[in-house]
Amino acid sequence: MAEPYRILTLNNISAKGLDRLPRDRFEVASAIQQPHGVLLRSADMHKMELPASVLAVARAGAGTNNIPVAALSARGIPVFNTPGANANAVKELVIASLFLAARNIGQAWLFARAQTGDDKAIDAAVEKGKKDFVGFEMPGRTLGVIGLGAIGVEVANSALALGMKVLGHDPQITVQRAWELSSSVQQALSLDDLFARSDVITVHVPLNEATRHLVNADRIRLMRRGSVILNFSRGGIVDTAAIVAALDSGHLHGYVCDFPSNALKDHPKVITLPHLGASTGEAEDNCAVMAAEQLLDFLENGNIRNSVNFPEAVMPRVPGTTRLVIANCNVPNMVGQISTCLAADNVNIADLLNKSRGEYAYTLIDCDGNVSEATLQKIRAIHGVLTARLV
Repeated sequence: MAEPYRILTLNNISAKGLDRLPRDRFEVASAIQQPHGVLLRSADMHKMELPASVLAVARAGAGTNNIPVAALSARGIPVFNTPGANANAVKELVIASLFLAARNIGQAWLFARAQTGDDKAIDAAVEKGKKDFVGFEMPGRTLGVIGLGAIGVEVANSALALGMKVLGHDPQITVQRAWELSSSVQQALSLDDLFARSDVITVHVPLNEATRHLVNADRIRLMRRGSVILNFSRGGIVDTAAIVAALDSGHLHGYVCDFPSNALKDHPKVITLPHLGASTGEAEDNCAVMAAEQLLDFLENGNIRNSVNFPEAVMPRVPGTTRLVIANCNVPNMVGQISTCLAADNVNIADLLNKSRGEYAYTLIDCDGNVSEATLQKIRAIHGVLTARLV
């Protein structure tokens, strides 16, 4: 029997996810030597020294800021995430935050809790003070959704059900998400167009240099007075100083986010939550199952699904063949050089898939018969090949 794949876990991973890794084929532990795969949630990998044995990293979650993706890419190591696995959990919290902001629920709750005296005195204070918490209703209001991935699409569709008008902006929307998005969602011509036409804006994009401070003072000024901004994506997408200034001037009605800071947590028009977006038992289970299944399929079959750094590459296995898996730099004549190595060893190619993504590419080859160790070493020696293995 072949040696089991060794999986290092850096966080507590849902048992439902770990159960997808059969114990006769996988050894899973939080302390393991020479792992083939790493499974994690929020652990910071940037200062870790990963051994040469590591073939893949899988995160049970969407964001990969805690993973040194660029360094792993250069080593030919795919990084998997789980887009959509926690979408319902985040969507429910975003919809809840709509009501928190619109009806001033957090502030009103604090006001009610602060009352003292007997019930008659509290009742009188409440009747007098409730005018300070007048809110607004959803029907007829416009929600602007920035980012139409799994979460953004669910938020947009749910907002329509509340009677809201919905604008969406995502130049990179996938065909899959477009099919899932209601046809009633209108397309914003640009981000500035979306800000100018929205009463509430919610952001659902990853944090990178292109999206840092995407919500800034200039765009906030385009919004209608009394608008609301929701951020359950990443803190850095929103310019906190601009938000506070707009709240203080009365231009913004409220801000709800999942990222407390000293500038925000005590502001009377802000509700900050302790990063609760995906904090449900169901979301943790879904993410763990998806991450484990992707890791298993890559290690045992070489297939890549939902990688943030390598192309999607899924090919059914041809029965009775040996599969060759190669990650390489995206340079000309790579497939030709690999084919030449195989031909020199009289190895016939039964099926082949080659995909590229930016500066990296990935190749799956099903070969009739065996591929010798010498041929495998020749392929590994080709300039630009990052990894090559048989599965």
